[in-house]
Amino acid sequence: MAENNGTTIIVMSGDMDRVMAAFNIAIGAASMGKETNMFFTFWGLKAIQKGNFTGKSFFGRMMGFMNRGGINRIGPSQFNFWGIGRWMFKQMMKNHKITPLEELRKTALELGVKLMPCQMSMEVMEIKAEDLIPGVEESCGVATMLERADRSKQTLFI
Repeated sequence: MAENNGTTIIVMSGDMDRVMAAFNIAIGAASMGKETNMFFTFWGLKAIQKGNFTGKSFFGRMMGFMNRGGINRIGPSQFNFWGIGRWMFKQMMKNHKITPLEELRKTALELGVKLMPCQMSMEVMEIKAEDLIPGVEESCGVATMLERADRSKQTLFI
């Protein structure tokens, strides 16, 4: 298979700082004209969810309540302090004119970055396609992600 010099980023973390890094890298790669794919699995799905409650079963609803998605709900990996850290980091980012996560995600989509949700993670966590933001690709499995990664020059795991 011919190499196309693309970038594939596997986003497993749902932490603000890691999601920010993933979107910044994706935007940089797409800006260089590289085919850029982001594969969101497990906690990483929070970054592409609308933020509504999810789950149908008892455990699914518990998961949806405790781990409610939505890019504006995710907190930093350190110093979250029950949401105070998230608020503090957002204020600091605003004060330093750092692009908010929601805008980074929008820019990535505008640049043609493919946002690929993991089908297995969605099934386990009882997240439906309609729980995801517009512009996200159809859910896919690891084989699809590996095929995209195989065409990439670099694959990153965040």
